[in-house]
Amino acid sequence: MHTVSGGEVAGILVAVFWAILVSFLAVALARLAQTLRATTKLVADVTDQAVPLLADASSAVRSAQTQIDRVDAIASDVQEVTSNASALSTTVASTFGGPLVKVAAFGYGVRRALGGRKEDQPAKEPRRTVIVGRTIPSARRTKRKKD
Repeated sequence: MHTVSGGEVAGILVAVFWAILVSFLAVALARLAQTLRATTKLVADVTDQAVPLLADASSAVRSAQTQIDRVDAIASDVQEVTSNASALSTTVASTFGGPLVKVAAFGYGVRRALGGRKEDQPAKEPRRTVIVGRTIPSARRTKRKKD
């Protein structure tokens, strides 16, 4: 019979340990390889889908830029029309405003002169002017109510 020495038992234990270690490493490497394959497939799919999306986004940005250019042109045209309308309004006001006020004042004076008062009628009370947003002081308000 053959007896096994302590060195041989230690050698067998080391060999079994290395076999188990190599097995775990092989399983880990197999799983790592599987993960890398899945990652590679995922990156390829994302790339396949991202390229058309980027093309669509680029097209949308170009279209938006075109629309912004159109709106800018419209805004500048509106600004020019507004400026022209303001100038026209100022011209009309300065051309017709002064003479119209003078004609109205003249007409009022003529009416007043021709419409004169009759002697048997008492003079009318002067008209009161109403100012929007202004209140009458309380002392004047009570006088008015008594009248």
